[in-house]
Amino acid sequence: MLIERAYVGLPEGEGTAGDGWPWTVPCVRQLVEEGLTFRAPVTFLVGENGSGKSTLAEALAEGFGLDPYGGSAGYKYAGSREVSELGGVLRFDPTRAGRRMVRGPRTRRRGFFLRAETALEALGREWLSQSPDDMSHGESFLMAFREKFSQPGLYVMDEPEAALSFSSCLELVGLMDELGSRGAQIVCATHSPLLTALPGAEIVEVGEHGMRSVEWAELALVDHWRRYLSDPRAYLRHVLTG
Repeated sequence: MLIERAYVGLPEGEGTAGDGWPWTVPCVRQLVEEGLTFRAPVTFLVGENGSGKSTLAEALAEGFGLDPYGGSAGYKYAGSREVSELGGVLRFDPTRAGRRMVRGPRTRRRGFFLRAETALEALGREWLSQSPDDMSHGESFLMAFREKFSQPGLYVMDEPEAALSFSSCLELVGLMDELGSRGAQIVCATHSPLLTALPGAEIVEVGEHGMRSVEWAELALVDHWRRYLSDPRAYLRHVLTG
């Protein structure tokens, strides 16, 4: 692992964060007040749309020096997307292994930020064995995972399952496990019960309560998928007409 804790380091003289977005989001308020402690090489951020999990993931990537638009660490931002207000004040307590990356210049940092909505364009800027334009969306994701997720660093992913089949998600789980065993750290915002089942990973559920660590079997998304697959009509009768 590279990071033990993430926290908000406000500019000198500012005792509290702002009153607007994203500071009003419960998980961000808790981050400001308490910070976020990492207890495992792989951390999943899980929650409903609008809960703030992607906001957290993006800020973690930006605070570490990854391109806000998506892509590799270690060089000047290639995208036009500016660092968010939260990402600009996020700070880290590094582990001994991560101290050189966190406290050194950007060129020492290693990792990758993959965000589903900008992934294809971001991957087009990377040095890959094949152009993402010559393959499907899911295949390009897997190529990036295989070729760019290969050394100790911080790997932040925002809903990587968006383009992946069931078997491809399983491959990603295996890659996450292998990366973590090599000293890398992964933070993944997801809706996937398949990804979050990775043994040994920490699951942080975000919502109106803020943030809390939960077990896989306790997740609402796991319960809903289990119930849906058992009896789809129990859910569909509430959304279909006629």
